[in-house]
Amino acid sequence: MRVFHRRGYSAASLDELATAMGMNRPSIYNAFGDKETLYRRSMERFLDGMRAAAGVALDAPRLGEGLERFYTEALGVYFDGESPLGCFVFCTAPAESVSHPEIAGDMERAIGELDSVLERRFRRAQAEGEFPAHASCRDAARLAQALLHSLALRARAGESRRSLGRLVRSALPSLCGAAP
Repeated sequence: MRVFHRRGYSAASLDELATAMGMNRPSIYNAFGDKETLYRRSMERFLDGMRAAAGVALDAPRLGEGLERFYTEALGVYFDGESPLGCFVFCTAPAESVSHPEIAGDMERAIGELDSVLERRFRRAQAEGEFPAHASCRDAARLAQALLHSLALRARAGESRRSLGRLVRSALPSLCGAAP
């Protein structure tokens, strides 16, 4: 997973993958079928970890607190390791989606799933009177995910974690409905 996260699907060689996995190339093919299947399984593993962290973070009593925890968890993943890699999905899959329809489908499903999770959280906040009744929970969810994409790309481009934390804190009032 780390090789794909660092290098992307196309740039990751089978030799690098074999070394990282402690397997020879034929064993990789026997275990996973092909490189694309291995990439897709790695993406799913990454998503499993993000799903678990997002669920716990967003379950906070207040919307702003949940969103802040959500973004803090994401930044923890993006900055885990020697150099910030951003999000496995948002930083590696878009380039591959043009020529690999299965990867495009995986990415589309991941985006849709996260939109749904975030929308449910905004609906909960709306039901509790914490988010404006007239506001679109769907649009808020999409905007919240757009911030996540920006954090991932900015992390990978080298922006500091501290700077991205400030970006999150400055965006939270708007996301929570304090600004028009």
